[in-house]
Amino acid sequence: MDESILLVEDSPDAVELSKLALKECRTGDVIVATDGQEALDYLFRTGRYTGKESEKLPDLILLDLRLPGLNGFEVLQKIRSDRHTKYIPVVILTVSNLKSDIIKAYDLGANSYIKKSIDFEEYSISLQTACKYWLSINIRP
Repeated sequence: MDESILLVEDSPDAVELSKLALKECRTGDVIVATDGQEALDYLFRTGRYTGKESEKLPDLILLDLRLPGLNGFEVLQKIRSDRHTKYIPVVILTVSNLKSDIIKAYDLGANSYIKKSIDFEEYSISLQTACKYWLSINIRP
């Protein structure tokens, strides 16, 4: 498959666990951004990604909320405000179970909200299910 996922996650351990879980999805690339600004640079071809317009946009974004610099809410707001990125499915992947965070994420246009599990098998199943749904079952515009 040539579908790609942008994983926006600052924890190296969570990145490795996520990449391991996503191997089962049989996607193309998993691009990792370790903070909100890097994610936006990748999506909008700014910063170190300037001049890389030939790279296609990701088919799915897995976005942590608690990021250094720009947080996940700010990143989501920018994604949804641009015509080139507003239809990319964004799945919030976070440790937060706060009702206010869940409501804010959906208000800003999140497609899904998954609380990270501390159990790797449960975490893997959540990621694989989201991946399968958003990349294989869901019909995108």
